[in-house]
Amino acid sequence: MTDMTEMTTAAGLDELWPLLRRRTQARIGLGRSGPALPTRHRLGLQAAHAAARDAVHSPFEPDRVTAELAGLPTVRVRSAAGDRLTYLQRPDLGRRLDPVDRAHLPAGSWDVVFVVADGLSSRAVHAHAAAVVRATAARLPAWRVAPVILAEQARVALGDDIAHTMGTALVVVLIGERPGMSAADSLGAYLTYRPVPGVTTDADRNCLSNIRPPRGLDYETAAAKLAGLMGRARELGRTGVELKDESDHGNVIGRIL
Repeated sequence: MTDMTEMTTAAGLDELWPLLRRRTQARIGLGRSGPALPTRHRLGLQAAHAAARDAVHSPFEPDRVTAELAGLPTVRVRSAAGDRLTYLQRPDLGRRLDPVDRAHLPAGSWDVVFVVADGLSSRAVHAHAAAVVRATAARLPAWRVAPVILAEQARVALGDDIAHTMGTALVVVLIGERPGMSAADSLGAYLTYRPVPGVTTDADRNCLSNIRPPRGLDYETAAAKLAGLMGRARELGRTGVELKDESDHGNVIGRIL
């Protein structure tokens, strides 16, 4: 009997599944109880689904993020989506600034603005965004960094409106990603050069996804990648499909599909 045949016996699979589960967050080898999943796995799925729903509907706490930014100046804005239900039903409104808040955005000669946006997981933003901003800004001593914008009911493209209004060359949007059944606290970072509201597309951006140590990208790695991409974007005068990650860490960066 070959080793492969031995591993595919019932006894071999019983030993193999625990080893595989330690290497992935995917739900594999769950087995069954009659026609259904075993009770413990069914309850686990229900708990993960509840965590994802909670992440989507949990309110954004800008005061909490401001405190964790350790003295960096902040400005609060809202999108044109007046409440959470509208935000979920009308993605287009989440891409546009509230007119009153647009009028109060500061203007200046800045190289980059960081936008901390709730997106689809305030939990991710509360857990990771401030640390990523601090770590990235520390790598940019010669850059003129605008006040951090804290955006509520925001989509990624809200950063286009913010940067265009403020006259900022680059915008980095740190936003809560759509929760899944294995992660409800994943943060994404979207980099765009010279965005124009309504004209800039996803092909004009670069993305770092799954920032959430220890299971995902750690803060220092994310900051190094962002700082490197920002410097290269300024040299090229563009972001998006023509800007590649040249770091050694190998995280996928490129066109948002």
